[in-house]
Amino acid sequence: MGMQPLVRAVNVTKAFGHNEVLKGIDLSVESGQVVTLLGPSGSGKTTFLRCINQLETIDGGRIWVDGDLMGYREDGGKLYRLTDRQIAAQRRNIGMVFQRFNLFPHKTVLENICEAPVVVQGRKRRAVEQEALTLLERVGLQDKPRAYPNQLSGGQQQRVAIARALAMSPKLMLFDEPTSALDPELVGDVLAVMRDLALSGMTMVVVTHEMAFARDVSDHVVFMDGGVVVEEGPPKEVLVNPQHNRTRNFLQRVREEHADGVEEVPDHVRQPGEPVD
Repeated sequence: MGMQPLVRAVNVTKAFGHNEVLKGIDLSVESGQVVTLLGPSGSGKTTFLRCINQLETIDGGRIWVDGDLMGYREDGGKLYRLTDRQIAAQRRNIGMVFQRFNLFPHKTVLENICEAPVVVQGRKRRAVEQEALTLLERVGLQDKPRAYPNQLSGGQQQRVAIARALAMSPKLMLFDEPTSALDPELVGDVLAVMRDLALSGMTMVVVTHEMAFARDVSDHVVFMDGGVVVEEGPPKEVLVNPQHNRTRNFLQRVREEHADGVEEVPDHVRQPGEPVD
């Protein structure tokens, strides 16, 4: 029997009032995979991402992360909601990076990164600080440990947010449009950090409109629309030869927004030798 995927979602549904946002999502993410979720606004991508780590409570279906049933325990075929403390414990294995950076404005970069490992995991501050400095070097901010968020650009703040998530040593990283709030010239540095994470073997689920990232870095692309998975597969199949009209229409709209067909991405983010479409 083969190993179970790190993330497995089965028939996941979610509604807000009468608005059914997720209509039976099935998805598997293998350990070490990068899965990119694409789709128009309102398609359910962010809601699904938030359901994975139980920032949203699902109405139906099941989600497992590393074998744990998220948010519930099952007994005799019935589901029982876990306590807030038990759900918080499940989340410790999942890092999440949001559109907005959500850094503590009154704390330095180093303090922002160290807060959760010290307070939540109960680790020794000195050891955590040493690891935080290593993480800052990894995201290209080794000279900023004493800076405050308002002294940093948006791209730098987002890289701090990534370092903060990594400080918890997660098994899974979730990214919710991490570059959408950034000025265009700051996007490349954040994508470069994400690409480095992917190359290191981190399991990642990424909601993004960055087509070049989806094409070059993803192992698997999922196109969602209207709360369902319309199409999924290897990026060069879904992005180059989509089988469904909804996928084709979405990609055409993206191309019209970007005259060259993909976002501008610096050479250090592209695969070596990969031409720009």
